[in-house]
Amino acid sequence: MMRKGMTAIHVVGIGLDGAAGLNEPTRQLVERATRLVGSPRHLAYFPNHPGEHVAVEDFSTAIAYLQTALTQLRQQPGTYLVFLASGDPLFFGVGRLLLQALPASELTFHPHLSSVQLAFSRLKLPWQTAQILSGHGRPLDPLIPLLQQGASPIALLTDPDNSPAAIARLLTSLSLPITYQFWVCEDLGGETERVQQWPLDAVPAQHFAPLNIVVLVRDTLIAQPVNPNLPIVGLPDASFLGFADRPGLMTKREMRLLILGELALQPQQVVWDIGAGTGSVAIEVARLCPTSQVYAIEQTAAGQALIAQNCDRFQVSNVYPIAGSAPAVLANLPQPDRIFIGGSGGQLAAILATCQQVLHPQGTLVIALATLEHSAIVQDWLSQLADTQPTWTAHWLQVNLARSVPVASLTRWQPLNPLTIVTVTRQG
Repeated sequence: MMRKGMTAIHVVGIGLDGAAGLNEPTRQLVERATRLVGSPRHLAYFPNHPGEHVAVEDFSTAIAYLQTALTQLRQQPGTYLVFLASGDPLFFGVGRLLLQALPASELTFHPHLSSVQLAFSRLKLPWQTAQILSGHGRPLDPLIPLLQQGASPIALLTDPDNSPAAIARLLTSLSLPITYQFWVCEDLGGETERVQQWPLDAVPAQHFAPLNIVVLVRDTLIAQPVNPNLPIVGLPDASFLGFADRPGLMTKREMRLLILGELALQPQQVVWDIGAGTGSVAIEVARLCPTSQVYAIEQTAAGQALIAQNCDRFQVSNVYPIAGSAPAVLANLPQPDRIFIGGSGGQLAAILATCQQVLHPQGTLVIALATLEHSAIVQDWLSQLADTQPTWTAHWLQVNLARSVPVASLTRWQPLNPLTIVTVTRQG
């Protein structure tokens, strides 16, 4: 069993409230130390301390000093020093470095409240499920998948490069189908504390205190309001209502544009969208071809509700949501001129067999494939088709796309999931 003892080095966490924020046992421990080691800001909280004050400007200098001091303290039984650190030293703090450089048996930690604890207490939010990231000298790459998955809440420790402005620019660039409240918590526990929610577009112009933490809280609204100046084609991902638990699960705008091109749409056609999900492809088709009939087939209740909501949102009246699983639900639909298969529910081979039977002469079938296994099913089907239906032709398109995203003051590529698009045409 491990317990707190009289080790040579005591690492005491401290907040912006200084000595007043320490409990009485920790305050007495500090007062009895023969030396105080820390930044000038931390040492200034103890101007009347009787021991030696040792100012260190950075972690490497502090560790080098502590390694030397440890040898001296071992020769002076009963003496110890206190190293002052911010917040909880073992929470994205100096504690990890100290444990790498010094024997754990010579260290005792006395944590203060961390900035994350203070931030969530000010926001009155439970935080046991929070995702917590540090931007101190680290890239913000881990933040991107969390935002795409709709994680909430998210707390980010910032630095001059990964500032609130940099985080806001990254969030804006991702064009998410959900929105986040953007909170900046400054000088927590100090006299100049400020906790405020900011509109994303206002953050880059603001000046924030150097000691700040950003907290992102997902809005109860699933999607941003529809822009009245929407493009004719290529609707932004953020304009669609999405799945609450999987907000990024939709055919992305760039992929949608390629699929629409492969469908080679004409007016007054019957179009099937099998595995329609949120209805993003079906709605794009319906807006481009208002005289066509678009059947959005979706087996999940959540997807069916989203298709109806998105149709209402974009004011399209020629999309017909069809609840059920393909291929069984396809039997009563009008003969299609165009078919798009975006999802198959594990029934891809059976769906292809049905499409082969019903596709209109001169029709086109477009299949979006995300896995090698589904690609193999399509390849087998096409091989059999070539033996029996030589008038059918196919071409494959392998798509690897990336979007630019800001990273601090730089810009890098963020890849989308690769996609294989197979276009099959029937020539009679």
